[in-house]
Amino acid sequence: MGRLIDDPRLRNRTRVFLDRGHAGRRLAEKLWELQPEQPHLFAIPAGGVPVAAPIAARLATPLHLIIVRKIRLPWTTEAGFGALDPEGHTIFNEDLLAHVRLSPEAVQTQVAKTLATLRQREERLRGSRLYPDLAGRPVVVVDDGLASGYTMRAAVRFLKEKNAGLLIVAVPTGSLATVHDFLPEVDALVCLNVRAGYAFAVAAAYENWYDLEESEVLDILASLPPELRG
Repeated sequence: MGRLIDDPRLRNRTRVFLDRGHAGRRLAEKLWELQPEQPHLFAIPAGGVPVAAPIAARLATPLHLIIVRKIRLPWTTEAGFGALDPEGHTIFNEDLLAHVRLSPEAVQTQVAKTLATLRQREERLRGSRLYPDLAGRPVVVVDDGLASGYTMRAAVRFLKEKNAGLLIVAVPTGSLATVHDFLPEVDALVCLNVRAGYAFAVAAAYENWYDLEESEVLDILASLPPELRG
């Protein structure tokens, strides 16, 4: 069972971070206290990148991207029933699939669409760079929040297959139910703002929230010192 590191003062509160950069600076201080030795740092784009940039600076470690994608339900751009990892392997929310009763053909159609999008994003954001063998080193993987957690689960599973050592997930905000479900998957989960309740939105933790464009992700990466560009 992994260790949960949160901020008791922020529990069940909303609008606790000015923006993703502010949240990243707060997370960076918590991660600095953990002192993982020479960690690999990964961010899930798009929203995880502005959170992870100040962490890269604080830990003095290069920032890498890990491309995972939510498999969306056919009738919405928000809700998903699973996720794909960088190699196209699937992880499904079986309870949700049983409830919505998608046909196998509809599931495969959505998976194929998601895989095409993932491949395009890999090319635009990572180019031809290969994911490294992590050789048992500590890994920190960052996103801007943990709602259902399926994209993060896909990232964690992939990084374990790449021989991650100590594995730390760092997010500014997360659903209490998902946080507790996630703890067996990692060595530590740093989640400053844990919120209970049936309805959970990552955006509610931020005063300033918007969907990032890929161009903004590339600008943030370009703004890092050369030694911090993964």
